[in-house]
Amino acid sequence: MTSLPLVYLRLPNWLGDVCMSLPVLEALLARNYSVVVCARPWAKQLLSGYALSGFVPMSGQWLADAKTLRTYRKIHKIPSVGLSLPDSLSSALVFRWAAIPAAGYKDDGRSWLLKWPISKPSQALHAVESWYELAYQASVRWQHPIAPKAMSSLHLAGVPEADPEKFGLNQTTKNLLIAPTAVGLHKGQVKVWPYYESLTQALQQQGYTVYMCPPPNEIAEAEKNAPSAIRLKPCALLEFAQLCKSVDMVICNDSGVSHIAAAVDALQITLIGVTDATHTGPWSDQALCLGQLGQWPTLETVLHHITQRLRTE
Repeated sequence: MTSLPLVYLRLPNWLGDVCMSLPVLEALLARNYSVVVCARPWAKQLLSGYALSGFVPMSGQWLADAKTLRTYRKIHKIPSVGLSLPDSLSSALVFRWAAIPAAGYKDDGRSWLLKWPISKPSQALHAVESWYELAYQASVRWQHPIAPKAMSSLHLAGVPEADPEKFGLNQTTKNLLIAPTAVGLHKGQVKVWPYYESLTQALQQQGYTVYMCPPPNEIAEAEKNAPSAIRLKPCALLEFAQLCKSVDMVICNDSGVSHIAAAVDALQITLIGVTDATHTGPWSDQALCLGQLGQWPTLETVLHHITQRLRTE
């Protein structure tokens, strides 16, 4: 190819994974590619700060998504390519059915569906690095390479500046935001650190104000896991990102909240017990991960690191 094609970028389905895909999106835009994002509907608002050429909502039903994408492409008749960050067979099938030549990793027996099937790196990489390497290799094949390495931290465009007063945060104490929930299981294991209520009470005794802001479908679980925390009303995604910027620290599981906090450069402590932080931990030098795969950190360890980090701020 001698001119820049339009890129249909298929993002992953989960909030944290979309955040970890931001370096790919920003690198493509920085190289002056026009990008149409294909993702779950909620991602449109999250990515509203980017100069996208379009957004195609994905339902997760491959045939319906293929029809939606094919219809969109018929309206926008521009030379185009696809880039599938998910490894699934269905995401490659959607591009093939929509007649969009696509690049993606070879996993799940889908090489025959891809115009540019790319081998995964031999070494284990963080998800940010793995998706970025895929995008880089694809852009080389398109003859317009993006920068060869991902940026060292995430950046979510369009997030308003920190505003503690907007959220009614305490103006006389340090304000901490906890996220005592995590959707679903990871390999059959609960992804939520089990001591949020004890932590909340201990921090309150030290004079800190502890908030949480769960989405509507997680309110009951959040109140069960940390009933002493002050619950703020649910926020839209960009507003929640602003909240993460407005507090003094975010304390969360290895979940979407961790990656939103990373994307706004918030000071955070991420609690690890059933995931591997070397692959899915927050991509931020402002994040401290405590615990490890198979072993949650103790309450004492977490409390110690929180108070130590707040004292040095």
